Amino acid sequence: MDRLIALAGLLCIAAITPGPNNLVVLRAAGHGGIRAAVPAIAGIVLGGLLLLALAVLGAGAALLAHPSLKQGIGAIGSLYLAWLGVSLCVGGVSPRQSRATSAEPVPAAGALGLLGFQFLNPKSWVMVLTALAALPAAALRDYLPLAGLFVLIPTVCLLLWAALGAWLARWLVRPVVRRGVDIVMGVLLVACASLLLLEP
Repeated sequence: MDRLIALAGLLCIAAITPGPNNLVVLRAAGHGGIRAAVPAIAGIVLGGLLLLALAVLGAGAALLAHPSLKQGIGAIGSLYLAWLGVSLCVGGVSPRQSRATSAEPVPAAGALGLLGFQFLNPKSWVMVLTALAALPAAALRDYLPLAGLFVLIPTVCLLLWAALGAWLARWLVRPVVRRGVDIVMGVLLVACASLLLLEP
């Protein structure tokens, strides 16, 4: 039980601190309210849960045995983040006419994109592998409490980020502010991608 509590704290810190997932949720909620961020939150949480299941079934051991595979996954994830960031920057610098008049812009990544990104995010793999190492189990049912934590904690933390984005929405109704925020979010995503590439 002590290990599960420690893992809950670790998951909470990982989920609440700023990162690419949180930035995408913040932006989606800022542009369309909490409801607009729900698909992104669902994709992130479901992706984390599927990643946990995949690691339990043996993919984690393959990553540990083949460091080049881990580096490849990290590079692909970083490129995806960089693409999201550059897309936001380009949209902020030269917005399309239809986008400027749209009441609810499409977020930078939908549920499927963020679900897939969890498999490419080296930090997600590190979190899952750390959790599995700290909580050894004899049978699959022994992982159910951990799976519950992987759903509950990220959902609550991402909803807090969505609430912050919705609160910021009053300033985002102005096109100049919205474009500025898109550029800042884009730069932050590119910075996250760069940090992931620099990690050993």
